[in-house]
Amino acid sequence: MSVTLQVKPRGKPIRGLPESSRLEPTDPTAKLYDNIAAQSNCSVYRLRITTDSGGKLPVPSSRDVLLHQTSLLSHDTIFVKDLGPQISWQTVFVVEYLGPLLFHPLVYLLRPYIYYDGSRPPSSLQTISLLMITVHFLKRELETLFLHRFSNASMPLFNLFKNSGHYWFLAGLLIAYVTYSPSSATAAPSNPVLTYPAIALYFIGELGNLNAHLCLRRLRSSGGTERGIPQGLGFNLVTCPNYMFEILAWVAITIVNRSWSTLVFMGVASIQMVLWARKKESRLRKDFPDKYKRKRYTMLPGIC
Repeated sequence: MSVTLQVKPRGKPIRGLPESSRLEPTDPTAKLYDNIAAQSNCSVYRLRITTDSGGKLPVPSSRDVLLHQTSLLSHDTIFVKDLGPQISWQTVFVVEYLGPLLFHPLVYLLRPYIYYDGSRPPSSLQTISLLMITVHFLKRELETLFLHRFSNASMPLFNLFKNSGHYWFLAGLLIAYVTYSPSSATAAPSNPVLTYPAIALYFIGELGNLNAHLCLRRLRSSGGTERGIPQGLGFNLVTCPNYMFEILAWVAITIVNRSWSTLVFMGVASIQMVLWARKKESRLRKDFPDKYKRKRYTMLPGIC
């Protein structure tokens, strides 16, 4: 037996929004989104559908979730909000990581034209810093293109500028300008007692981070939105070992380049990762209340 849902806008009026939508209980929720998007001539990624006017009870856009499996059948009205211009997660990641990949080689190579006394050859620590940071963000780009599976197809366009500002300015321009200066601490001679262990720690961090991302990839099919309980190296210690290993890699970079600018970036990034990790822990507890083993620490054992 088909179901007819009354459709109302939430927030600003949406031109062409239908007054109602008729579907079968066995239709996937994605079909509801497709129908409303087609009738309102609006991208499906801009739409957010809820069963309440406050926007706290969202309807997922999924090919795997059917209407009768949601609370839709107990409501006769749905509310539709236009989220504004959207951009794909993959595009945002590619653009934001591009900043450090551009700034670091450019500042390093253009030292004679940027700094007073910049004609002096770069120190070994400056060269190692360049390699470590470049490899880090090149790895991120490759993971974005070939490894990551995103649960959401898009995000607000504004996030592109917010995220890019973080990476292009803090990780890119700021760290590069300070690190490759002839007067920076990185220009001093290397101390093998610190440098070699830092390089080893860097590879542990990068490879551990990659392994965690591979474990997370296996939880979701290509194009799917399903969730699971992650398992593997580090997941028995903290909720998000990918962030833990990320921090280890940046600690190693900081030991090598001895720069306050790297500490600033790592501090800002750590705060954001802690918030994401706590949110991830809350979601796992909610989605798998009986199966998931709760973690005391979400990112760094014994700390947070």
